[in-house]
Amino acid sequence: MTAREAIVALNLLPKIGPVRVRRLLEAFGDNPAAILGAAKDRLMRVDGIGEETAKILHGWQDHADPLAEIREATERGISIVTQDDEDYPSPLREAYDPPLLLYVWGKLEARDKHAISVVGSRRATIYGKQATKKLSYQLAQSGFTIISGLARGIDTAAHEAAVAANGRTIAVIGSGLGKLYPPENLALAEKIASGFGAVVSEFSLNTAPDKQTFPMRNRIVAAWARAVLVVECPAWSGSLITANLASEYGKPIFAVPGPIDKPTSAGCNQLIRDGATLVADASHILDDLGELPFARKASIAEPATEIPELPEEEAAVFAAVTADESPVDLIIERSGLPAHVVTANLMKLEMRKLVRAFPGFRYARR
Repeated sequence: MTAREAIVALNLLPKIGPVRVRRLLEAFGDNPAAILGAAKDRLMRVDGIGEETAKILHGWQDHADPLAEIREATERGISIVTQDDEDYPSPLREAYDPPLLLYVWGKLEARDKHAISVVGSRRATIYGKQATKKLSYQLAQSGFTIISGLARGIDTAAHEAAVAANGRTIAVIGSGLGKLYPPENLALAEKIASGFGAVVSEFSLNTAPDKQTFPMRNRIVAAWARAVLVVECPAWSGSLITANLASEYGKPIFAVPGPIDKPTSAGCNQLIRDGATLVADASHILDDLGELPFARKASIAEPATEIPELPEEEAAVFAAVTADESPVDLIIERSGLPAHVVTANLMKLEMRKLVRAFPGFRYARR
C-alpha cells in the first residue's frame, strides 16, 4: 500500500479525524501504511487512541476501500491532494488540525494563498447580496482569491461576483463532492471548476452533509484565508464561528455594518463592536492588509492623477457621476444604461480610483 492510499483509507475511517491521525503519524514515523498494519495494543499506546479507535484502525478494511475511492475520484475528474503534495494550500499546513487531504474539482494554484474568505447568512437580504457582490468583485479584481462555502445567500453571491470579475474563487463545501450541497448550486460549482478556481472538500466523495460537517468546513474557510469578511449574519450564526476561528488563527476580521433594527445584521454589528474592522468598500480591506498580491497593485493603490481614456461604457458611467454623492439609481438614470451595466462599471471605476463609494450605494468622483 502506498502512502497516498493509506492516507485516503485513514480519511475514510469513522471517528478518527486529523488530530488523532497526526498523533499516529508522529508515533509511526510519518508512515501511514504502518498505522494500518499495526497491532491493537501498539495503537493504544498512542496518546488519544482508545480501544474503540484502535479497533477501527486495526479492522480498517471493514470500513474503507481506498482503491475504489481513488478510482471513483479519477472517473469524476477529481484530484486528491495530500499534505505531501505541492498543491496542498500552504496556509492550511499551519492550522492546528489541517485536513488530511483535499478532494479538488478544478485546479488549485499557488496564488490561492492570497485569499479572503467571504461569509454570511444563508437567508441574505437584498442589501447583503448587493454588498457581497460589490466587495467580492472588487477583491477578486485586486488579485485575491475569494473563498466561501457555496451555501445559499452570501456564499453564492461571493462566488458569483468573483467569477463575474474573471477572478478566482474556492468553494469549500460541507459534504463530499459526490453529494454536492446545496444541489441548486451545481451549475455554479461547474462554472467555478471550469477555470475560475476549484470546489474543495476534505470529506470522502459520498459523504452527506450533516451538523458536524459544516463546522469542520468552517475551520478550513477560516484557516485558508489571509482575512475573513463577514457581510451579513444574525446574532447566532455559523459565520460568527468562522470569524472566531479566524481570530484564533490571528487573521484580521472585517464586517459590513447593517441597520441596528434588523436581526439579519446583528452579528456583524456585534463583531464591529468587539473590534472587527468596519467595511463599506474593498479599499478598507486593501488598506489594512497593506499589500496587494499582484502587479495590479500600482493601478489600484495609487490615486489617478489624470483621467485615462476609458472604454465606452465606463466613460458613459463616469460622465454620470458628479463630485457630489449620488445614489446609484440616479447614476443609472443619467447614463441611460441598464442597471447591471452601470453597477459593473462603477466597480471598475472604483478600482481605477476615479470614483469613491459611500454607504447606501452612493458614489462620487474622487
